[in-house]
Amino acid sequence: MRKQYAVFGLGSFGESVAVALQELGCEVVVVDNHMERIEDISPYVSYAVQADIEDPEVIRSLGARNLDGVVVAVADDMEASIMATLVSKEIGVPYVLAKAKNELHAKVLKKIGADSIIFPEKEIGQSVARNLVSGEFVDWISLSPDYSITEIQVPEKWIGKSLSEIDVRRTKDVNVVGVRIGEKIQVTIDPEEPLQKEMMLIMIGSNEALEKFGEKQVRE
Repeated sequence: MRKQYAVFGLGSFGESVAVALQELGCEVVVVDNHMERIEDISPYVSYAVQADIEDPEVIRSLGARNLDGVVVAVADDMEASIMATLVSKEIGVPYVLAKAKNELHAKVLKKIGADSIIFPEKEIGQSVARNLVSGEFVDWISLSPDYSITEIQVPEKWIGKSLSEIDVRRTKDVNVVGVRIGEKIQVTIDPEEPLQKEMMLIMIGSNEALEKFGEKQVRE
C-alpha cells in the first residue's frame, strides 16, 4: 500500500517536498490558498486543493487521520502553521514535520506536538558551509543538534581496502552504515569487501567527528 502524505503550503520548500514524495511513490495531497500554485503543481501530485489551512475543518475534511504524515510548510504565517500542526496532531496524524521561521516559532510547534521541526534555509546554509570547508561531503542531513548522517566519496587511499581493515569506528569515531553505487544503496555491508572508487560511503557520527574527518581528507 502506498504511503499517504499531505503538504500544507506551497512555497519553494513545500513544493519540493511534495514533488519528491510523489516521485518516491507516495500518494500526496497538497493544500494552499493560492489557486495559481495549485494549478502549477496539480500535474505532479495525487491531489491539489485550494483551501485555507487555518480552518480546522479543511484539515479534518481531508481525512488527515488516515495519513502517514503531514508536512506543514508554511512558516511566514505563524498562525496558519500553528493551527495546521495543532489540528493534525489532535485528529491523530502519526507524524507531523513543521517548518519554523525562528526559534520561538519552533518552541511553540514543539509544545503543541510537532514531531520534527526544520529550518530549511539554516540547514542548507550549514550544509553549504561544511561542504566548502571540507570539500569532501556530498550530502549532509542533521539528525539532531549534535549528530548527522552524510555521504562521502571513498577516499583514494581507501580504495582496495576493506572497512574491517580501515576500522573507521575506532580510528575516526564515525560509523559507516551503508554504501551507495549509483542509485543502488546497500545497508548490509560485508566488512571484508574491498572498497571501490565509484562507491559513496554513508556515514553517521557526531558533527564534530564528521567535520574532523572531512577536514583531514582535505589536508591529506
